[in-house]
Amino acid sequence: MMDTDVLVVGAGPTGLTLAASLLRRDADVIVVDRLTAGANTSRAAAVNARTLEVLEEIDVTRRMVKSGLIAPRFTMRQGARTLIPIDFSVLPTKYPYTLMISQATTEALLVERLAELGREVVRPKTLTRVSQDRDGATATFDDGDTIRAHFVVGCDGARSTVREQAGVGFAGGEYAESFTLADVRLSGDAPNDEVILFYAMNGLNVLAPLPGGIHRIVAPSAHAPELPSAEFVQHIMDTRGFGRGRSVVTELIWGSRFHIHHRVADTYRAGRLVLAGDAAHVHSPAGGQGMNLGIQDAVALADALHNALAGGSDAALDAYSAGRRPIAREVLTTTGRLTRLATLPRMVRPARNGLMRLAAQIPAVRSQLAWRLSGLVYR
Repeated sequence: MMDTDVLVVGAGPTGLTLAASLLRRDADVIVVDRLTAGANTSRAAAVNARTLEVLEEIDVTRRMVKSGLIAPRFTMRQGARTLIPIDFSVLPTKYPYTLMISQATTEALLVERLAELGREVVRPKTLTRVSQDRDGATATFDDGDTIRAHFVVGCDGARSTVREQAGVGFAGGEYAESFTLADVRLSGDAPNDEVILFYAMNGLNVLAPLPGGIHRIVAPSAHAPELPSAEFVQHIMDTRGFGRGRSVVTELIWGSRFHIHHRVADTYRAGRLVLAGDAAHVHSPAGGQGMNLGIQDAVALADALHNALAGGSDAALDAYSAGRRPIAREVLTTTGRLTRLATLPRMVRPARNGLMRLAAQIPAVRSQLAWRLSGLVYR
């Protein structure tokens, strides 16, 4: 049996950030993951200003900015017409933009930093059971190994084994439609400095630039194929983009279909078991908040665990749960509203778009959206 201060289950961005933050505080940490390798697809791609701020403490921000693409604008559009422009460049931060960077690159940079701090992810290693007592928790794995830790943190996603073993509820539901995700190369209208949310008559479409001349497309579809074709993605761009033929798919790099849940854990802490990231909350990708919220969880949790380990008081962990859970609920409300606006019945979409244009005339509306989407409102 191995002993450690903190066992982190899950080596996505949340778990890796937590481990690096704890190591900088001289805690002993073991990170395990059920996968044989980290992410090799782009998946989450938008990193907001607040996340870049909090990642400074583990010396990852500068590496990410060097590897990513800066998008200072977020725009809601109907075709070429702007409904609501959101300008991050006026925000009071060193990072007045959205950084577009693939999750694979983000994870690689975090793994690199973890190695510099003297740790590697133990993989593949699948958690099967966790028990706890007054002094700690014991994790059992599929290979028969056990690890004893003062605290076990579940960063193991929406189907978290740690959350299930802790008996913590995960209330919420699932959006009815499937979503198509595709990374493509485009010719024609495809800005490299702007993330666009198209509110088209045919439905929602997210168009976002990535490094290397790639664009990310995310769109809900009742009949989304498991593996989208270039023709399917082109149809989305023709009917939910700048207009037919304005943006042409020249190469499909990667694509998939996924379903969206909107859920929040009933609590982020059950004794020695703690939750962060997707194990604690999942929601619509509208606004690109998911990975950002998880990374910010990790930095806050590192502070709480450090205090608990140093002083023996668990009050900081209760404060972590009490403080982060309302933020997750706020994010679910924001992303849910953006998604519901996109999925209104077709007959009311013209009125919706007209109201959005009127709302855009109010500076406070644009400012509030900028603060929320950048994450700075949660400082």
